Amino acid sequence: IACVGGEPRLLALHLKRLLEGCRRLALRPPQTAQLTAEIASLARGNERAVLKLLVTRGPAQARGYAASGEERGTRILLRYPWPNEDERVSQEGVRVRLGELRLGENPALAGLKTLNRLEQVLARFEWSTPAIAESLLFSSGGDLIGGTAANVFLVLGGQLHTPRLDRCGVAGVMREAVTLAARRAHIALAKRPLTSLDLDAAEEIFLTSALIGVRPVRELAGRTLPVGPVTRRLQHELGPLLRNEAQLPLGEGA
Repeated sequence: IACVGGEPRLLALHLKRLLEGCRRLALRPPQTAQLTAEIASLARGNERAVLKLLVTRGPAQARGYAASGEERGTRILLRYPWPNEDERVSQEGVRVRLGELRLGENPALAGLKTLNRLEQVLARFEWSTPAIAESLLFSSGGDLIGGTAANVFLVLGGQLHTPRLDRCGVAGVMREAVTLAARRAHIALAKRPLTSLDLDAAEEIFLTSALIGVRPVRELAGRTLPVGPVTRRLQHELGPLLRNEAQLPLGEGA
């Protein structure tokens, strides 16, 4: 959770995703009011900080995979300093590579942000060059999914596209924020299977995450890309939200 001006950013979307994850994993969800108060308390007084919230089923009551139903959930809330970054990358864009690792497909976990990030850890070992900001990953079936720590959007024929995450991948909160911003700006958005051919044909590419917002890709695997009008329009639309000068309209992301 990015915190700006002592306030958590896009908290409604984070809580929405958390509750959906608890429902799908049959975890007892934490009390939203208490959690919101804890997050606000840890964010307060920090101009820029990053919070990480972990929710688990709690200590096991017996050996084995089965839950007894008597477990009491554990929540862990951590605060980190905002990572150092070059402010120019939001305007000029970043360099991105294509990953070799293929993500396993499992519809039961698709879209969720679980604590099993082993695939992303292995994928991140593939490069160490500081000039490369991210690596795009495909599924074992050959579909484009996203980066090791970001979602990806393509512009094809002037229309916005992002991978459908029904078989693997993580549905980030900034991906949802872009979806809402595109709707408000009347920018057509398709969530569908995408392949390497779509990457080759893309007129614009940008990455999103809770921390980076909307970050243009200026180079993909040696191919130069422009920072185009759709990317710039969405950066403009999301600017007030990312600066915590505005909130999502009532009902959106709730």
